[in-house]
Order: sequence, then C-alpha cells, then structure tokens
Amino acid sequence: MSIDLHADPVDLTAALVDIFSVSGAEAEIATAVQEALQTQAPHLEVVRNGDAVLARTDLGRGSRVVLAGHLDTVPENGNLPSRREGTGDEEILHGLGTVDMKGGDAVFLHLAATLPSPRHDVTFVFYDNEEVEAVKNGLGRIERELPEWLAGDLAIVGEPSNGVIEAGCQGTMRVELRLAGKRAHTARAWMGENAIHALAEPLRRLGEYTPRIVDIDGLTYREGLQATSISGGVAGNVVPDAAVLTVNHRFAPDRDAAAAERHLREVFDGFELSVVDMSPGALPGLSAPAAAELVAAAGGRAAAKLGWTDVARFAARGMPAVNFGPGNPTLAHTKQENVRTAEIRQVTEVLRTFLA
Repeated sequence: MSIDLHADPVDLTAALVDIFSVSGAEAEIATAVQEALQTQAPHLEVVRNGDAVLARTDLGRGSRVVLAGHLDTVPENGNLPSRREGTGDEEILHGLGTVDMKGGDAVFLHLAATLPSPRHDVTFVFYDNEEVEAVKNGLGRIERELPEWLAGDLAIVGEPSNGVIEAGCQGTMRVELRLAGKRAHTARAWMGENAIHALAEPLRRLGEYTPRIVDIDGLTYREGLQATSISGGVAGNVVPDAAVLTVNHRFAPDRDAAAAERHLREVFDGFELSVVDMSPGALPGLSAPAAAELVAAAGGRAAAKLGWTDVARFAARGMPAVNFGPGNPTLAHTKQENVRTAEIRQVTEVLRTFLA
C-alpha cells in the first residue's frame, strides 16, 4: 500500500491505521514507510533494519533531534478499518493504533517529507515490536546493530500524551515475595504452617505504605507500590506450604534500579524477595537547550510521565528525552481507541515550529 507523506497528517494517520501491523507483522507497513520516504523525501538517507525504517538529514547542523515511533499495534479488537465522526475541531478518528501510536508516526512522517531544511539535523526512527516483550523491541535491536542512528541532543518519542510534553518517565520494578510453610491435612491444620496466611504481614505493610511524591525539574512524579498477584495452594483439603506475592513498584527517575531495590528490601525486611523484572526510569532533562526550546514551542507546558516508555532507552544513552504525541493514553489498547484530529494537527504544528 502506498502512503502520501505530503497529505494532511490526519489522512496519513488513517492510512497508517488501515495497514494491519500487529506486533510481529510489521513488514507491510515498514515497506510502505520505506518506499514513501525514499520517493517522497529524497533529502533523507534511508535504511531498513528488520522491520524498522530509519531516515536522517545530514546538513551539518550544530545539534540533532531524534524522532522515534513504533509501527506495531496490539491485536485487533473489532476496531479496523479506521472511521471518522464529527466535523471541524470536534472530528474524531477511530481505529486500532490511532492513539498508540500511528498518530505520532503520521506526524513524524509528514514532517520528514515537508521539512527538507530543518534548523536541527533530524533522525527519524520507525521501529517494530514495541508492544511485546522487551527482548523483541526493535529499538533495542537498532541500538545493538546501528547505535550511531540513535545519537542526538534530544529524543522525542511520539507516544500519546494528550498533546502535552511528558518529560522523562518512571522506572518500574516487579518483585516476588516467596513465603514458605508446611503441608498438613486441613483436618489437622495445627500440624502444618499456612504459607498463604503468612502473606498477611507483607500485605499489611503494603496497605500502610505511603508512596513518595517527588519534584524534579518542576515536574511531579508520584511513586506507587502495589500487589498485582498472589499464587499458592495445593488442594482444597491441604494446608499450603508455599505462596508467592508479586509486587510492582513504580519509582521516580531520581532513583536508579539499585536504589529502588534497596528500598523494597527495606519495606519487606525479613521476607525472601527476588527481582523478576526491571526497567530504569528517565530524568526529564528539561534544562538541556534543545529540550527547553521544545517546551517553549509547546507553549511552556510540560508534565511528568507517570508510566514507562522507550524514552528510558535514550536517557540511558545520556540524552534528554520526552514523550510528545496526539491521543489520550488511557484509550490505548482499548476497543474504543480514538484521537481528536485537531490534536494530530496541533502536535504537527508544535514540532514544525520547533524544527523549522
């Protein structure tokens, strides 16, 4: 399918939505993006890496901005093809990926074709497999195979942010607490030790826990500590000898992974704790010149990103990174996924002002 990068970004968003691209099936959309960039943006160097497409200017500017967006979506849920309703500023575009994040991709692709001489050099990264496990993430593969393509002074990830700059992101850590007991027949329960009952104390600590609220660069990050699952039990007449409590910690980016783990070990002192998943956060870095210019172009507004996104990958490389894209993130992955078309155009114009 061919796509027109010079079209209204709303029309371009609809065209991208109508190309099926569930994680692992991005070949068609990657080919459409690659061919469109090669034919409609001849000022860019374009390369293909798996089902990711990368393009960049080489104008000798004093700074470089990286615009990154994933091409994949979660599985379809009766929300294809795209459709529109309403008119003018009230128009809404419905469909899989309108929010997460083909609206952001359309903005970046439109700018790639229509800004041949930006005042910053620009790198565009359209990658695969963001919506699945981290080991498959195309951005990680690019970092291993073509790391020079991710270098720059500022990264903008087009994740939905309600058209507001969301700086940095929280880190996330998942831990398991393992409780041991002793099996016995429930008719003779006094002969055993119930591991599920032993969860009462760590659950009490969770219930009484007060999360931190942290101010960084004038942005407010709210931490969280929540039990997300409990497993255990042998049979209906057996005192269980093992139970596992899974806890998710969302921590502000002023803490690294080691500090977050130390904190959890303090909270659950006396219990066996193991880290099963961890992704570090990203500091907002709004004091960096390019980041400050972007905030100014967006009207001086910025907010803290309370989830985890791929901005953390750029922050780990020493780059300030922000999330900035059209769409309400609470609609991502839902059957009702939709975006206000005015927001797509707004984000386009903010980035055009910043880049041009």
